[in-house]
Amino acid sequence: MARRPLPRILSSGTVSLTRGRDFARTAADSATDVLHPLLTIGRGLRILASAGRRKWSETPKDKRGPALFLGAACVLVVALVPYGPLLALITLMAAAAWRGRDRTPAKTGPSDAETERLGSLYEALVPYFSIPEDPSPLFAHGGDWDKAFSGYEFDEAGRVTRLRIRYPAYFTDGEAASRARIEALLHAKSGRGREYLFDWDEEGNQLDLSVLAALPTGIAAQPFVTSPGETVLGFTDAGAVQRTLPVLVADEPRDVPPVIWRTGPRSTEPHLLAVGQPGAGTSTLLRSIALQALRHGADVMVVEGGSTGEYSCLSGRRGVLAVECGPTGAPAALERAAQETERRLIATHRAREAGHPAPEDTRRPLWILLDRPGVLSHLAAADGRPDPLAQLQVPLRHGRAAHITVVVAEQFDHLELLNDAVWQHTRARVVLGPATIQQIADVLGLPPHTTPTAQVPPGRGYARLGGGPVHRLQVPAAPDPYDDATHPAHRQAVLELLPERQPPQPEGPARSGPPADPAPRSARPGSVPLGKPPHGQPPAQAPSPAADAAGVPEVPADAP
Repeated sequence: MARRPLPRILSSGTVSLTRGRDFARTAADSATDVLHPLLTIGRGLRILASAGRRKWSETPKDKRGPALFLGAACVLVVALVPYGPLLALITLMAAAAWRGRDRTPAKTGPSDAETERLGSLYEALVPYFSIPEDPSPLFAHGGDWDKAFSGYEFDEAGRVTRLRIRYPAYFTDGEAASRARIEALLHAKSGRGREYLFDWDEEGNQLDLSVLAALPTGIAAQPFVTSPGETVLGFTDAGAVQRTLPVLVADEPRDVPPVIWRTGPRSTEPHLLAVGQPGAGTSTLLRSIALQALRHGADVMVVEGGSTGEYSCLSGRRGVLAVECGPTGAPAALERAAQETERRLIATHRAREAGHPAPEDTRRPLWILLDRPGVLSHLAAADGRPDPLAQLQVPLRHGRAAHITVVVAEQFDHLELLNDAVWQHTRARVVLGPATIQQIADVLGLPPHTTPTAQVPPGRGYARLGGGPVHRLQVPAAPDPYDDATHPAHRQAVLELLPERQPPQPEGPARSGPPADPAPRSARPGSVPLGKPPHGQPPAQAPSPAADAAGVPEVPADAP
């Protein structure tokens, strides 16, 4: 029985409530701006009334009568003077506006604690930004930090959140080692446990330090608004990319900037390598990629070396060719992937030679997902068998032309087991989990522009696509739906994205009667069509019925 869809008022209630709150907040801000003068005058009248009441209570009782008579006389004089009431009203409003103005003192400089912190930063940078030959050094012990620091901001705890540093022109800011020393020093002196962004301006001799906000971790796997050939690896900072995607964060719609990996025949980064520590989220990344590929109608093959069963939710689903996690089935799956790559290349080549488009089965995307393939290499070496990763060279080298994409996920401890083909052809790289700057630079090819922290949530890391910049990354939550230790909402989101299960295939009905000949005799390999003998040979004679019935080929009379 088909489920009836929910009414529109229930299905879009969250969006309507969110828009209503935004509209009410905007209207309140606009009303506050328009009514600000009236609010100021009202506050001033309240202050004047309070001052008059306090003055009347302080007046002795024997003097209250003359005071009332004097006040009444002043009111009478004002009423009899031309334009007196109008002038009195203007004077009262002016006095109320003056007394009701905002008297919050403006902050003109850092506090004593903030000044001390800036001074310590200045003294720590003196050995790096000064030389003895400089006649007027910008950084000197006991010098003035106002000339070197500007644009400073602090948080509630008194720690630096933004700082602009001017440094001398002779500093070697073009060397990565020199810049790394300055970044490590500022990270240690400004406060650990936060992620800092360093923006070097070599032309202006300025360094901007800023604290980055934490990336959202509540984005679960969901149908992202992407086209076929686009895969969302995760989400990054707002200023890093020029595109946003509408997503649901804790059941609230938001626009967040994504890190999109483009695959296909025209992609410059056809394959992906993800590296991380145990529990960093590499398996979550592979599940997210598999769900997006299945949604766009691609075929998926999963090879798991760890044999943990984290991809059992994909078994038997429509579009999933195989989920192999054993030392026997995994090498066979990689061998089938290599044969499929060769078959697609040959079929495409023949179709192009004949002037026809490539067959439909060769243009259907195929994704090969390998989780911890180093375990398979270790088991093969222990058993004396050839390395199964050798079969992966064909999909890696020719997968882009055959519409085949390879995604490899491995841990830092087993990177030496990956062969050269993996390192050479996986130009899209992802590093997840806690890692040092040197480990990130070894995988991505460039160090990050931020200072990685020791404690990060699962799925947090860095990504680099080809020769592009290094982006911060937060992978969408796509846990194993059969793992009860994960968030129930995230597990339900994965279950909703899984395709339906395939019906069981029958073993094959019994066939009655003699088997049909699959092809005519003249079309079999090695046979020659009648009526057109090969060049230089006499015409072939038709075989006799007796010889054909006996199954013996007819021998020509002139045969030796």
